[in-house]
Amino acid sequence: MFSSTGVCCDGGLVTADSLRHTGKQLYSCILCGKYCPSRIALCQHMNIHMGKYKCAECGKCYKSNSALAEHERSHSGDKRFACRVCSKRFATSGRLVVHSRIHIVDKPYKCRMCGRVFSQSGNLNTHMRVHTDDKPYKCSLCDKSFSQSCNLKVHERRAHSCRRPYQCPDCGMLFKTNFQRKQHVSVHTGAKPYACRHCSERFTWPAQLKRHLLQSHNEGSWLICFICQKKFSCSSNLKEHVRRHDGVKLYICAECPKHFYTANELRRRMTLHLNDITTQF
Repeated sequence: MFSSTGVCCDGGLVTADSLRHTGKQLYSCILCGKYCPSRIALCQHMNIHMGKYKCAECGKCYKSNSALAEHERSHSGDKRFACRVCSKRFATSGRLVVHSRIHIVDKPYKCRMCGRVFSQSGNLNTHMRVHTDDKPYKCSLCDKSFSQSCNLKVHERRAHSCRRPYQCPDCGMLFKTNFQRKQHVSVHTGAKPYACRHCSERFTWPAQLKRHLLQSHNEGSWLICFICQKKFSCSSNLKEHVRRHDGVKLYICAECPKHFYTANELRRRMTLHLNDITTQF
């Protein structure tokens, strides 16, 4: 009657099977299918879907005001929780707990399909989608779907939004994700953290290193288009290329009827619309 991988979001989670053996009733979320061990836990979980406790900085939603307050410290830089082993500091106690398992190699959650182990039950549940190919998080603006809600949110910001909340402290340039901002900062610092193990070459981006290994050291495997045999080092570039063969334009402009092959093409179009709007004022 219940899925053996159902998990509640309140932190004290076990599988639905193990809860059934205790004789306790499970409460299922009608929106995402997750199971909670009590009505209170289900009500708290529903706060996430309703956006009751929403971070003003990144838009992420939480089950309670205390959980939101703990998350907001990650934006403020307040890292009050220190690891006793290595002194690394964290904004939340939960992240410290997960980090601490590195030192004691505590990974109690095991995949019943492949035997891989995880330090968090949530990571195991996400991993199980590799075996089931389940992608429950669907974009409302195109036909892409994702196995994790965080990947859907990143996609929506990159492909369908003009909002750029992350600013470079050196030049003021704005970015859609904090990861993009961090990568950009290396332009100012000149840092090249990705080193080739075969020669002295270093690179700013991991994709540059991967291509270098393929071209210069024949390490790794090229991804080849089955239609024209063109070679690619990055799977996303191959997928984009195949869409052009098929004539599939996934990215839809919210301001006009135009469709585009890539997120970059859509971004350029959205920038034109934004410029048109700003010139009117």
